[in-house]
Amino acid sequence: MVVIPAVVLAAGVGKRMRSARPKVLHTLCGRPMLWFVLEALREAGEVAPIVVIGHGADHVRRAIGDGVRYVEQPEPLGTGHAVMQAAPLLRDTDGPVIVLFGDTPLITPQTLRRLLEHQRATGAAAVLTSAVVDDPTGYGRVLRGGDGRVAGLVEEADCTSAQRAVREINAGAYVFRTPDLLEALPHLTRDNAQGEFYLPDAVLWLLRQGRCVEAVEGNPEEVLGINSRRHLAHVEGVMRARILDRLMDAGVTVVDPATTFVHAGVEVGQDTVIHPFSTLGEETRVGQDCVIGPHAHLIGARVGDEVTILASTVEHSEIGEGTTIGPYAHLRPGNVIGRRVEIGNYAELKNARVGDHTKIHHMSYIGDAVLGARVNIGAGTVTCNFDGRAKHVTHIEDEVFIGSDTMLVAPIRLGRGAVTGAGSVVTKDVPPRGVAVGVPARVIRYRAKDE
Repeated sequence: MVVIPAVVLAAGVGKRMRSARPKVLHTLCGRPMLWFVLEALREAGEVAPIVVIGHGADHVRRAIGDGVRYVEQPEPLGTGHAVMQAAPLLRDTDGPVIVLFGDTPLITPQTLRRLLEHQRATGAAAVLTSAVVDDPTGYGRVLRGGDGRVAGLVEEADCTSAQRAVREINAGAYVFRTPDLLEALPHLTRDNAQGEFYLPDAVLWLLRQGRCVEAVEGNPEEVLGINSRRHLAHVEGVMRARILDRLMDAGVTVVDPATTFVHAGVEVGQDTVIHPFSTLGEETRVGQDCVIGPHAHLIGARVGDEVTILASTVEHSEIGEGTTIGPYAHLRPGNVIGRRVEIGNYAELKNARVGDHTKIHHMSYIGDAVLGARVNIGAGTVTCNFDGRAKHVTHIEDEVFIGSDTMLVAPIRLGRGAVTGAGSVVTKDVPPRGVAVGVPARVIRYRAKDE
């Protein structure tokens, strides 16, 4: 299959964003807006993106990575000038080339495929995406001739009063026949209100040469560009609705989409229910038949089937099948939780491995710990993992019973079946089946095998 180059214009400063961050790195649903454009290109077919960067170029490279080619626009001299920087990478191409903006994250693979198919079917020198909108302010206009065909393009800054009333806008996504684009670029000038090289002027030059220029009308929603924080918030809402629609179409129940926030790339299994005021952040995967929320916050979580997470935060942790968490628990990064575990009110875990059927309830802190199966952690238990200079690990083997308000001073190991009394401060290892009580705790007896 022929690989089609795609030039993505991502060098803009974005003055109306009032931000030191490159505009294309402002996030929507957990991802930079430029990521969505590149994802649409990836899903459109065999496409090789060329990203034109300028302001904050190093930041863009770090955020997007090495999966694309980059060229730099040293001065912000307009969209036509940006495409000129990519021209050397197009010299060996005689087929189509896609050109689009990095700040139009709502563009879909379907629209890009339509543009490509229309260009192939007509052999047009250029095919552009247009849309009819209620308020065209801020966009260039598409001018039609008496026969209804594209007769010209004009940037808003250069519009006459009559042209400003035109509601068909140039959406900024193009497919050019590459030799025609390369032929047109040297003819661009800065003779306009902004003193910039306009890419639409390449289309006008092609029209003046009698070349075929076509327009494919697209969904007005897709062409929304982001030029301000208000635009960012509006597009975020549209993108969030798309993500939730896809989940619901795949068999996920979203009780109240208006108060549910799911980031791009999140995976949720069939028959899971997401309750209001819940956020599923980047890199989160949730299994089937789960109950998430209300008021759950998941970031980088790996959640098995039949898990319930109520009013709790789970960060970069793995949760086994059938486990219940919350309300008001906090799982900080690094936890691996087994199956059918119960983690309850105000429990906090960090970098802990917890075995199957273990119970951790009521204001306990378990950090840098390895817990076996069927362990019971009493209310107020703390693993004292930091000695002021270094972190240490607490090992709790299977079927240990920890009494309320026990302090476990790491490094320490409690053997299988051991017990601590309420309020104990355990500073030494407790052997299997030992019963340790007091401050400091001492082993006072051993449990019988049938106890």
